[in-house]
Amino acid sequence: MRKAIMIMAGGTGGHITPGLAIASELATRGWEIHWLGNINKMEGKMVPPAGYEFHHMEFTSLRGKGIGGLLQMPFNLLKACREAKKAIKQSKVSVVMGMGGYVSFPGALVAKFLGIPVVIHEANAVAGTANKHIAKFAKRILTGFPNVFKNGEYVGNPVRKSLNQNISTNERYSSRVGPLKLLVVGGSQGAGPLNDLLPKAISLIPKETRPQVVHQAGQNNLDDLIQKYKALNVDAKCLSFIDDMGAKLGESDILICRSGAMTVAEVCVVGVAAAFVPLPHAIADHQTANAKFLSDQDAGFLLVQKDLTAEKLKDFLLSMDRDKLKEIAIRAETIGKENFAATRCADICEQLVNNDETQN
Repeated sequence: MRKAIMIMAGGTGGHITPGLAIASELATRGWEIHWLGNINKMEGKMVPPAGYEFHHMEFTSLRGKGIGGLLQMPFNLLKACREAKKAIKQSKVSVVMGMGGYVSFPGALVAKFLGIPVVIHEANAVAGTANKHIAKFAKRILTGFPNVFKNGEYVGNPVRKSLNQNISTNERYSSRVGPLKLLVVGGSQGAGPLNDLLPKAISLIPKETRPQVVHQAGQNNLDDLIQKYKALNVDAKCLSFIDDMGAKLGESDILICRSGAMTVAEVCVVGVAAAFVPLPHAIADHQTANAKFLSDQDAGFLLVQKDLTAEKLKDFLLSMDRDKLKEIAIRAETIGKENFAATRCADICEQLVNNDETQN
């Protein structure tokens, strides 16, 4: 029996990456994968190389568009629904899955009217606007964190299989000697405050006790970051991008990073101690909620950006030792061991198709 899915995700890696993980799992089960998004956005760069059929649709967020955007919205939605309807009918999909973000809404709406089961996955600890609306008519509501929706099913966040480590967190940490290995990740675009604070904080630590630093700066910030470390006489390996995040996380004793949903999930799957600095202006402060999921379980640290100074960051790093970090990392790994999210999402898609076949 032919099985096909339309995954709807775009705009940010936090929506696209879990969608790709689910697509990979379904593809191994013989499903035909279709993707609805904007070919000119991030999904247009990430999805086609994976070999999935891409259907272009244009729809933009209202955020920051003012009264003009509000007046234009009905026309934009109508156009997007027409494009989504064409894509869904042509691909003859059995299920549509929205991963959050404004691009999910038109396709979910069309699928509802066509009688095609709609599934959503909300990656963050606080639901986004699109998923809040789609949840009102979705067949299944899946979440990356507990207690996001009253009728949601907590499945975790799907992550890439390449993140899985060959040895346990306990073995990795126990086999290491020498300076702590610090990884700083600001996201694919980098994070300005982290790029400013880290060189200063490390320079305040005596040379003999400094960690080994690997700092992912973002392409546009690389040269500037290299100069900052150099001016402060601090040795650091600065990168614009990290190709194999699983390997880099596995090599590290401590990670300093933002707390997007997928970053939190990857920290758990790998098993690494992380100090999260949530993006202060994230919608509904969802990054703080994401980080608290681990910090409340002593499986990570939460550092508030507005309170963070180079001196405080220096003190935080000096308070860490490998044994303490190992305990934190093992707790994160324990949470990560429960992550079969891609498998569970795929199982749910198959249940919906099988139920539909039985009813027909």
